[in-house]
Amino acid sequence: MAIFNFGSINIDHVYQVPHFVRPGETLTSSHYQKILGGKGANQSIALAKAKCQVVHVGAISQQDNALLNELSDCGINTQHIAQLDTPTGHAIIQVNQDAENAIVLFAGANHALTQVQIDDVMVQSNDDDWVLLQNETNHIESIISSANKRGLTIAYNPAPMDKQLVTSVINNIDILIVNEVEAMDLLNVASIDEAKRKLQQDYAHLTVIMTLGAQGVCYIHGDELIEVAAFNVAAVDTTAAGDTFIGYCLSGLMAKQDIKHILSTACGASAICVTRTGASSSIPSFDEVTQFIQGQ
Repeated sequence: MAIFNFGSINIDHVYQVPHFVRPGETLTSSHYQKILGGKGANQSIALAKAKCQVVHVGAISQQDNALLNELSDCGINTQHIAQLDTPTGHAIIQVNQDAENAIVLFAGANHALTQVQIDDVMVQSNDDDWVLLQNETNHIESIISSANKRGLTIAYNPAPMDKQLVTSVINNIDILIVNEVEAMDLLNVASIDEAKRKLQQDYAHLTVIMTLGAQGVCYIHGDELIEVAAFNVAAVDTTAAGDTFIGYCLSGLMAKQDIKHILSTACGASAICVTRTGASSSIPSFDEVTQFIQGQ
């Protein structure tokens, strides 16, 4: 059983700043990192560290093929990552003193996936395989359609949020993973409780994982609603926390583990992540997460 992650691959430029830069302001950064990132790549790395078989599907510039080595060193299958004459996607990330981030994205090669590439991947899939998607790549609707035809389980993390796109495909996916702001925007409601009720009423067929930041996570499936609290840690950088959570959560779901155990493990992985700077480099190993959970 494998998970095919049709996901972004970025070069992240991370700047530590006293506060987010304001219009017209020139701000000095206290620290800078240039690292592998992108929601797709981060989630693939988290999945691999959570001991999943991961096939990453994406695109980068042919000048940045060193990124393939970084991914494959994590145990990720990179044979379906195209190398193009197009700049690799990148992100400008500000991290302030409260460990919050502000991000500017350039899509680049992430929006250069082709239908041929998608078809080549799908013919290699088995009916027990999964597909993972985010909104940092193109052809989302086509990928979902192709995955449905092959009977694959589809998990969708619609970030950055595109309400029109999500609404058009939500009845054709199996698992929706959103944070509380994305859920409220999608459903046109003003509170988390309203979002929970509307998800149960309008999307009973879906498994929904709603992350709540420092408040933890909520699992919704039909009448079932399970909440797990976050771990209390001193955060220094939240950049890849959500992606880390998703990787560990999907790993548990694929293995059909107990839901509370899955959510607690994923929250633990995310908690470790926010105590470190950077994106992919901050994602903990399975052993680190196990030791952390046991120590709580």
